[in-house]
Amino acid sequence: MKSNQSITVLLLFVFLSTMAWAQSDRYQMYVVHEDRVKADMLEKHKQLDKDILKAAKDHKMKDMSWLTFVGENNRFMYLTPIKNIADLDKNPFEELKNSMGEEAYGKLFESYGETFTEHGDYVIRLDKELSYMPEGITQAPESQNYRELVYYHIPPGKWEKAEELAMAVKELYTSKDAKLYYRVYKSGFGTMGSYFLVAVAAENPEALEKLRTETQQLIGEEGKSIFDKIEKTISKKETVKGHVSPELSYMNK
Repeated sequence: MKSNQSITVLLLFVFLSTMAWAQSDRYQMYVVHEDRVKADMLEKHKQLDKDILKAAKDHKMKDMSWLTFVGENNRFMYLTPIKNIADLDKNPFEELKNSMGEEAYGKLFESYGETFTEHGDYVIRLDKELSYMPEGITQAPESQNYRELVYYHIPPGKWEKAEELAMAVKELYTSKDAKLYYRVYKSGFGTMGSYFLVAVAAENPEALEKLRTETQQLIGEEGKSIFDKIEKTISKKETVKGHVSPELSYMNK
């Protein structure tokens, strides 16, 4: 009984903490649906995505939008903004189902199962305070569809240190007027472990590499010192490269 009570208290704490994050001007929450697509099913998966996108447009769906990222190893990530954890209880496609009818709606999704090896949902939080986009935060900078997503995995007990170092990077970039902009997301409900996800956008890999080289020269030894501390703080770093796909995204708002 005590064990059950402890679990209940823990879940309540997680729920209330997440609600607090959602209500803060500092954070924007996103639910991410991720598909790990089979190589020989890539084109079929994309076509199914296009079919759903067409249906959403034809029926003028208003209650949901998503940004689609296609990464290495055929990782498809669909990011949808949510207000709070309670939104996870809702079917985001309910409006579409009611508009087109249950039978037609069901056919849109029935073939997905054969296209991926695994899939799942989790929540991440955009941290506006730690992100560096002086001209305004946006997930889709114009003409910059190339992405590098860098996951900084944080071991237990190092979260506050990671926050401190992330703020130090932003302050340095701000003081130097660096042109390499980035957004910082934090792991949330449904993820194992803790991480900061840094998303960088550019026109292409070459443009990003040029920006990175210029920024490294700009921040010099001070920047190198901060990033050395980051490497000593984190447990692992993982980079996923890919592109945002406007043709597979539904940005109705």
